Amino acid sequence: MASQRLKRGMRGALTASAVIAMVSTIPAPAIAQPPAQNNESEALKKFRELSAQSEVINEEFNKATDDKNAKQAELDKATADLAAANQAKTTAAATETQYRGQVEELSSASFRGARFNKLSALLTGTSAEDFLDRSSALNVLAADNNKALTELHKAVTTATESETKAADAQKRAAEARDAAAKLQAEIDNRRRALQTQIDEVKAAQAKLTKAETDKLKGPADNGVYIGPPGSAGTAMNAALSRRGDPYVWGGSKPGGFDCSGLMMWAYAQAGVSLPRSSRAQYGVGKPVARDALQPGDLLFYGGSAGSIHHVAMYIGGGRIVHASTTGTPVKTETSVEGGGRDYFGAKRVVG
Repeated sequence: MASQRLKRGMRGALTASAVIAMVSTIPAPAIAQPPAQNNESEALKKFRELSAQSEVINEEFNKATDDKNAKQAELDKATADLAAANQAKTTAAATETQYRGQVEELSSASFRGARFNKLSALLTGTSAEDFLDRSSALNVLAADNNKALTELHKAVTTATESETKAADAQKRAAEARDAAAKLQAEIDNRRRALQTQIDEVKAAQAKLTKAETDKLKGPADNGVYIGPPGSAGTAMNAALSRRGDPYVWGGSKPGGFDCSGLMMWAYAQAGVSLPRSSRAQYGVGKPVARDALQPGDLLFYGGSAGSIHHVAMYIGGGRIVHASTTGTPVKTETSVEGGGRDYFGAKRVVG
């Protein structure tokens, strides 16, 4: 009996163990998380959407302006090169005329029977002293003749090279002028598109309540941040000093900034020149991995290098400072994602 009870107990234990084992291999059902509550009004959602679109158009306008300025610089250089080449050509032509005259004069004298050798001096000299005098004079004439020939050759070469440089500079100037004109037309188109977008944003902003306007501004951050020594720290301190300044399309000075305007101004305070647009600013400095960010590094947002539309500055501790969008002043954010969900990469401008 005891053995039978033992067997039944063992079978029960084995059965229970099997059930436990089976249960442990069945994946636990996923618990559905409740969707994030979104209490924003349609007016606020529309405003955010239009503001984001306006930021993209604004940075495209800034990029077109950068491109136009670059072409204008090319045009200015080509124009200066053309002027220098023409001046060199004029000078070379005058030098060529001068030495060609000397060479022709010496050649003509020789053709008329003049003797420019020491044998002639010996045969025609009346004394040893006369021979030495004539020999000395012949040496001078020979040196003058050689110099005239050398300078004539140099002048002809310089004139030819200057002619080539002038033609090249003229071609570059024409190309740069045409490109600048096309870019100016693009700038005008983007300016009109931006103004249309600004009008829509302002109309949407007028529909917001005070509570929604305050929500856009967010809490003020007057915290103290210690930047590193050097240009990066100076730029960081400059950017932080503008906390509270409003977002202004095309703004790049105290009183109103857009995203790239703030970065350009901040680094200018450290004596570092940056291009005007966020897309062009991405072309400056060296890439930095996200886990190696340092205060002063610039953070870029967009799907690719060619579609970057926003830039912020890292200030340490995972935080950033930026001019984000209409209705929101220059402020800090608690994470890199505060600049956008499409973080693309970072650049270290100095160091």
